[in-house]
Amino acid sequence: MLEIVKPMDIEKRSFEIITQILGDTPIAPENELVVKRVIHTSADFDYAKNLVFSEGAVGKGIEALRLGCDIVTDTQMAKAGINKTILGKLGGQVHCFMSDESVAQEAKERGVTRAMVSMERAAQLPKPCIFAIGNAPTALICIRELMDAGKLKPALIVGVPVGFVNVVESKELIMESDRAPYIVARGRKGGSNVAAAICNAMLYQITR
Repeated sequence: MLEIVKPMDIEKRSFEIITQILGDTPIAPENELVVKRVIHTSADFDYAKNLVFSEGAVGKGIEALRLGCDIVTDTQMAKAGINKTILGKLGGQVHCFMSDESVAQEAKERGVTRAMVSMERAAQLPKPCIFAIGNAPTALICIRELMDAGKLKPALIVGVPVGFVNVVESKELIMESDRAPYIVARGRKGGSNVAAAICNAMLYQITR
């Protein structure tokens, strides 16, 4: 039988169902709302096990957002999905350099990916940023290289690219480093929607 739910109650009911299905799945309390938001976005309960959080990552991300940090994404889809109204009230904005003509031209001239050039551009932004990567493993690889070179200090890395080529390895590179807090979807799963969901889960906790 179909469940009759008022439009304004659909999300609330969805989270009730998610909580019920998760049952006694062990999730650290500080990570719970992020995990549930990702499951709500994807309907994939594997994220309850494959989302990996460095110590205090969610709290550090929320604090950075409170202080007005920006968010850098590797896709216009992730940029579109992040709640820019809340972020703007906190003094932040979302950047995605992937579609910039100058980025495409430089990438072509150097024989590298646009994601790599985009991360180099982001490293020049004047304030700390959360990097929300949902598509391009080369973005994560470049972030690691920039951190190792002392050219970048992210407030938080959301590393959730989806796919097959260098995806698993790029995530491991981020988790092996102690230069920045991270939230990573270990394995091949992820996507721009997941990157946006993680950012929104932190933003919504600020406005609760």
